Amino acid sequence: MSGFQIMGVVNVTPDSFSDGGRFFDAGAAVAHGLKLADEGADSLDIGGESTRPGAAPVPLDEELRRVLPVIEGLAGKTTAALSIDTRKPDVARAAVAAGATIWNDVSALTYAEDSLKTAAALGCTVVLMHAQGDPRTMQDDPRYGDVVEEVYAFLAARIDSCLKAGVGRENIIVDPGIGFGKTAEHNLALLAGLERFVKLGRPVLLGASRKRFIAALEQRDTCFRAARGADPGGPAEGRLGGSLASVLAGFRRGVSIFRVHDVAATRQALTIACAIENAKSRR
Repeated sequence: MSGFQIMGVVNVTPDSFSDGGRFFDAGAAVAHGLKLADEGADSLDIGGESTRPGAAPVPLDEELRRVLPVIEGLAGKTTAALSIDTRKPDVARAAVAAGATIWNDVSALTYAEDSLKTAAALGCTVVLMHAQGDPRTMQDDPRYGDVVEEVYAFLAARIDSCLKAGVGRENIIVDPGIGFGKTAEHNLALLAGLERFVKLGRPVLLGASRKRFIAALEQRDTCFRAARGADPGGPAEGRLGGSLASVLAGFRRGVSIFRVHDVAATRQALTIACAIENAKSRR
């Protein structure tokens, strides 16, 4: 038993923070998804609406046009489960009909009035993620009293709402929402306190891959500043080290699902971490 699952990211958007629209073409997105599956992704998260800070909403028809050909192109060609990354119930319904079995919702099923009802009717796995505010404004001035406890309370309430709406407990996954309405310090507190979310009794998904807080923290190190210059953003592809550090921190704290862009490197890191833990338990 591996003890972890990897969700590979397939962005079908022209403005993703991580890949800049490299896989906006459906054919390129399908090929990328198959590559991630070959590298060891247990699931593929397909999204047609960027939720990076400052991103504008995408019309329903356009989001469907982006994601459905990719889901249809992947269905039956890989053993990896297919996930739809959307806030819209109409997109979730169409995606599940096309072959998706997971609905990953950054709004935790709060975006539309019929989100909970739709999730219950679909009977698919749902990922409930915490976000403070809308993608357009969430990074303007995020504030918390105790970020870990406030995010925990939100997710606990959303689980309760799902259960009351008829969503099966076994179908619920929770995600603390690294980078969604959080400062670097908030993200660090959440990463350090991930054990708290495990106590919700549902699998915890961690999505810290290539997030901007990695570059912000990197800039505090004088060696990195000297080597990479003053730009705190930098290329997202250059954040692999920080992404893996976040993954391993999550693994040690009980996280079982990791949403990442760099599948092969993440699987290697987690495989070695599992082997070390198993060797320790045999001593």
